[in-house]
Amino acid sequence: MKSGLHFLIAARQCEIDELDQLARTSELVGVIGRMVHALQRERGMSNMFLASRGSRFAEQRDPQIAECLALEQEVRNGFDQLETEARQRASAGNSARLFSRIAWVLPGLDALPALRRRVAALELDPAQSTAAFAKLVAGLLAVVFEAADGATDPEISRLLVAMFNFMQGKEFAGQERAFGAATLALGHGSEAQRVQWLHLIESQERCFQVFTDFSSEDVLALWRKSESSATTAELERLRRVGTTSAATPEAPYSQLSQNWFDCCTRRIDGMRTVEDRLAADLRALCDRKTMQARTDLEAYRQLLGTLAPQSDGALFFDDAGTEALAPTPYGRGLERSVLDMVREQSQRLQAMSDELETVRASLNERKVVERAKGLLMAHRRLSEDEAHKMLRQTAMNQKRRLVDVAESMLAMADYLPLPDARSPR
Repeated sequence: MKSGLHFLIAARQCEIDELDQLARTSELVGVIGRMVHALQRERGMSNMFLASRGSRFAEQRDPQIAECLALEQEVRNGFDQLETEARQRASAGNSARLFSRIAWVLPGLDALPALRRRVAALELDPAQSTAAFAKLVAGLLAVVFEAADGATDPEISRLLVAMFNFMQGKEFAGQERAFGAATLALGHGSEAQRVQWLHLIESQERCFQVFTDFSSEDVLALWRKSESSATTAELERLRRVGTTSAATPEAPYSQLSQNWFDCCTRRIDGMRTVEDRLAADLRALCDRKTMQARTDLEAYRQLLGTLAPQSDGALFFDDAGTEALAPTPYGRGLERSVLDMVREQSQRLQAMSDELETVRASLNERKVVERAKGLLMAHRRLSEDEAHKMLRQTAMNQKRRLVDVAESMLAMADYLPLPDARSPR
């Protein structure tokens, strides 16, 4: 019959297996971050290329595409490795949802060559190009989200939440760069475009606030250092121009468009240093925790060799105020140390579970919004993008948070009529 220490060892081994999986997933998250950054640069260049009818960024696009292709291969290799390892593990953990996200994003990667050909042939306008790249980036970020949601260690989960929100905020910054460059290059904008621009700014601020809440002081100091005061001032000036149509003869729209693109690029490149730091901290944390777990496991195994199978139970009732049922063959000190380890493990896992619930609260907001979008898509026959725009517009009109609008909508779900599959959209 196995003793409690045997199961303590088994519990620690399970933790090590989970940490190993988290380490591999975290490596993939880092590669995805680099690819998203490269795609964001390609998207910005493509927008300037399209807006200028091929006269700008024609030469810069080819080396940028080559960088994206190399990173895409790394990402695909990471996907393949996760799938292979999942089939070898007895427990899939969060793999089902994670692999569903990967299955969704792979067709987007497969479609990239066709998108690039259409951009090169000037068959798309900047808005269409932005939407196509944004959809792919959203898919890649969804993989990062599932990695954060599936993390079982609260410290690692906090870092993943910070990283996901920073990457999401950086993506909104990339969308703003592309959107603003195209709007300024065209020399005019509608009220709808002005509202969309303001929404992109608000979305960034919301993501960066969550990132701030879950980041260390060292990372936040790097974030502040990466934000040049001159770049920030220029960014705000150009935002005012773009959202109020205040171009001047001394600063025509064509020049403003280039200035805007350069300013945003400096800002986003600064963000890359923070993103790299988050990825490095994530790898170091996984390594440190795995090393500690392996050290503990070895100590447990050595202790197991000194104990008889039944010797760690005598103190169970003794500690509760009851006389020990049997003499202890190896001494109370050694047996108490085993029971203390069991208690410490139990308390540590409970504390981790409590902290993990707190960390996941921010991730649950995204899930609420996704469920509300699904409800709209089913009952109003909307596309995912249309459903998101409707939620966003409602939130702006009512001056409420997006997640609050989503929660209100889900609360009314039982009162909505069943969708008629025969009705047209």
